[in-house]
Amino acid sequence: MEKVFNPEYKHFEDRFDSILKDFETSGEQVGFGKRNAIRAFDAAGLKVNVKSFKSPNFINGIVYGFFRKSKAQRSFEYANLLLNKGIGTPQPFAYYLEKKTLGLQRSYYFSQQQDIDGMFQTLRFEPEFPDREEIIRQSAAFYFKIHNEGIEFMDNTGGNTLFRKRADGEYDFFLVDLNRMKFHESISLEQRAKNLAKLTTDKQINSVLGTAYAKLYQVDETLFCGLLQKEADKLWDKFERKRRLKRKLKFWKNY
Repeated sequence: MEKVFNPEYKHFEDRFDSILKDFETSGEQVGFGKRNAIRAFDAAGLKVNVKSFKSPNFINGIVYGFFRKSKAQRSFEYANLLLNKGIGTPQPFAYYLEKKTLGLQRSYYFSQQQDIDGMFQTLRFEPEFPDREEIIRQSAAFYFKIHNEGIEFMDNTGGNTLFRKRADGEYDFFLVDLNRMKFHESISLEQRAKNLAKLTTDKQINSVLGTAYAKLYQVDETLFCGLLQKEADKLWDKFERKRRLKRKLKFWKNY
């Protein structure tokens, strides 16, 4: 097992080893991912979130074992990069890689189990959520900072931004599921709208989000909100086409 630690948490190695030994039968399940397993643990008072990435197929096992960084390694490195730029994400602790002769078998990412008040998608499903519009407006500043750093977060979905209210009434935001990012010299207006559009198709949310973002970017609010909703509608249409195609290809399941 190859192990890489944040130096400040190297002394937790034995406890992290024990967590993996009993990973399937202990801890608390976090979410219900189809491909990866995420569980939370207490390691001598340290709240630990462990993401176990699905075993890659034969070809990908070779690729991630010898030629490309694993998802766990990218998650760890991107988390450190974000924190160095002042962008919120749970504290990274370590990553483990289980390798055999033919490449990568399993990989694990250890980070802080973050205490939160909700996720961005909470704002869609709970219209009466306290401070809802203020949270949306403050999240616009969070994404604006990310884009200004030239970071395109590829999995920018409503479940991958967490938020927590501070004692002063302001909000902290945290990105999770970090293994897919692109880095640019700068990000265009269209790229920004397209990236934000992954969060939700909700028109009311996008209106508040787009208005707040446009003010920060100093562009016409109507223009940006229209572009944001257009991109959100395109993503929804693409999703619907895929769903209809899957139904046709799996028609036999209806009989």
